[in-house]
Amino acid sequence: MKLAMKCAVLAGLLVAVAGQSALAGYCGAASYSCCPTSACSPCGDYGAASSCSTCYKTVQDVVYDKCQVTKYRTVYDTVCEQQPITCTRNVYETKFRDECYSIQKPVYQVCFKDVPHTICKPVQKTCFRSEQYTVRVPHSQTCYRNECYTVCKPCYKTCYKTVCYDVCKPVYKTCYREECYTTHKACNETKYREVCYTVCKPVVECRQIDVCGGSYQTVVEQCPDNSCSRCVQSPGSWNYDCNSCRSVYQPGCNRTERFFQPGSVNCRQVWVPRTEKKTVMCTRMEREVKRCRIPYTVCRMVPVNQTRRVPYTTCCMQKETKQKKVPYTVCSSTTETRTRRIPYTVCSWRCETRSRQVPYTVTSYEQHTACTKVPYTTCSYISETKTRKVPYTVCRQVCETRYVNNSRQVPKQVPYTETVCVPRVVCRQVPVSTCCPQPSCSSCAVPDCTGCGN
Repeated sequence: MKLAMKCAVLAGLLVAVAGQSALAGYCGAASYSCCPTSACSPCGDYGAASSCSTCYKTVQDVVYDKCQVTKYRTVYDTVCEQQPITCTRNVYETKFRDECYSIQKPVYQVCFKDVPHTICKPVQKTCFRSEQYTVRVPHSQTCYRNECYTVCKPCYKTCYKTVCYDVCKPVYKTCYREECYTTHKACNETKYREVCYTVCKPVVECRQIDVCGGSYQTVVEQCPDNSCSRCVQSPGSWNYDCNSCRSVYQPGCNRTERFFQPGSVNCRQVWVPRTEKKTVMCTRMEREVKRCRIPYTVCRMVPVNQTRRVPYTTCCMQKETKQKKVPYTVCSSTTETRTRRIPYTVCSWRCETRSRQVPYTVTSYEQHTACTKVPYTTCSYISETKTRKVPYTVCRQVCETRYVNNSRQVPKQVPYTETVCVPRVVCRQVPVSTCCPQPSCSSCAVPDCTGCGN
């Protein structure tokens, strides 16, 4: 029973494979789907369901070859020729003749007359007006934030250990010996010497000194415009993702924009130094040398011989063993968490209104009467006879030969090379795989395999 089921499954698989091979072999022209169900029942050997073979067919391809072809084109050259022409031209000659004429020569004389007139003299006066302006003042504020950090704190412990050591203890013994020595006895004597000393005497005098002073002046400064840049992000877009089957937002690109921040007007106080002369009373000390007699004592030593007992010490070393405690330190680390305050600065701007005095000038005019000497010119004429050269023109004709350029076009053949693509046919063999199914019954209309051409 199991063997029959296996054979039936194998037969079904072979039939499916044979059907696909037939469709591939006949390019869809025929298939076994037209066979009735009773006719396509399994019969015979299932291994001989179809036969495949490989054959070659000739395919023609068109190939273009490049070749150089020499051609000729007509080019026209311009040739200029000179042709002589005889012509007549007029020659003009200028001559002069004497001519007498009379002129009236003017004689000018400058005179003056007094003309009274009124003038307006400008009088300027400087006034001041109060003006309010706003200044942006930076305001900084220091804030703190807490931060935890861990430190390793060393713990030291002092221990002691007993160490034995040898000590050489000195033993001292005092002895005496007789010794002669010489001493000096002091003998005092009083004497006098002259000493010069200086006494400072005050003297009052007046002198001029330079006193440095000054005052504060208000200076208005215009800050220039600041060029700043900022990062701006373009709007994004939603794109559909086929892999995840959902819309994915794609952000836009970032770009840098530049803008100008207007400058501000700053007022500051500037110290203007000024030097002034001032008379002061000065006291100086003048030195004066004086003399005086000062007593002094002279000590003179007188030698005296005496005897004394001089002690001296003898020393011998004696060994002794002692013990001492030597300290040593044991170190261990302990982790400790601490908190510290970290300062940071927050800067903000606040507007402040200030007042300043702006000077302006008022001009008024005062009328004054003045007298001005005005020059005027008087003119008189004097007759005078003069001689002048008057030009006149004489015309005469002159024959001459000149040349005229005549141009004409001369054709000539110029060779040039051109690349031409020439087609040619190339034959090649292409392998073709053909599978011809064998009919299993006489009722199925299966076409015969007549060759690779079908």
